[in-house]
Amino acid sequence: MLANPDIALALSARRGMRGRASLRPPRTISPVAELGNSAVTRKDFNFRTIQIIPSVLPADWANMGHCVKELETAGVDRIQFDVMDGNFVPNLTFGPEMIKACRKYCNIPFETQLMVSQYSSEAMLDKYVEASKGPNGECGVVIVHVEACDHLHRMLARIRILGGSPSVALNPHTPVSMVENVLDMVDHVLVMTVNPGFGGQAYIPTMLDKIRELRRIILEHNLDIDIEVDGGIKADWTIAACADAGANCFIAGSGLFAYPSLREGCDEMRKVAKAAQNGVVLKQGQTSHEIQL
Repeated sequence: MLANPDIALALSARRGMRGRASLRPPRTISPVAELGNSAVTRKDFNFRTIQIIPSVLPADWANMGHCVKELETAGVDRIQFDVMDGNFVPNLTFGPEMIKACRKYCNIPFETQLMVSQYSSEAMLDKYVEASKGPNGECGVVIVHVEACDHLHRMLARIRILGGSPSVALNPHTPVSMVENVLDMVDHVLVMTVNPGFGGQAYIPTMLDKIRELRRIILEHNLDIDIEVDGGIKADWTIAACADAGANCFIAGSGLFAYPSLREGCDEMRKVAKAAQNGVVLKQGQTSHEIQL
């Protein structure tokens, strides 16, 4: 018998991974993609389904229930709640009760990004995992930052045991090597393309190499992991470059809410990302109307 309950917990989580229920759609494997009248063969065939995930930071917080319902109607894949404690990042947002209150307004999956100190994560982790679950108790995505966790392995194992989908985020200065030893425990890796804390920041293009490195490791080890990006993502060269580098989940706040309708913004982002996956990659300064998608 294992004397250390933390080790037992972690091993139990690892053993349960292969049979776990997943929120993500099945992987799409498509070596040839039709683009207009031409066919483009990609350099790898491991296409993963594009997912558009709005952040509610730019929303009207006094009317959040209506907002999440509108996002569901717009056809997004998940809704992200950015939890900030004014300590790990210089901003303060909301806690698990607000997330839980939004559940009665929609059935779409939730995703909670914990941009909080280690103490806040550990003290309230069970509440965040519970608040992130679906209407019938389906596991919700719970993202912890590697920089805020002294015991990342234990934290990810705990999320799995509590019934969540464990995921990890990397700030712009943090190398992929910081999460390489826990990749077998996560469902998603989030690459921050801005410094966390505030919406509306400018996208950091040097994060593309990090996405490529992460994608290479995932493929080499045949891991079932989605790559998310968050920060400055719009329906332009930013989402195209990230999709081309290997990301498939795109968190957007102001870039999505800026559209006349949320449906239009969601559709446009998905279209540009899918085109990039298939070899048609928007360049900086181009718009989706300038090339055939």
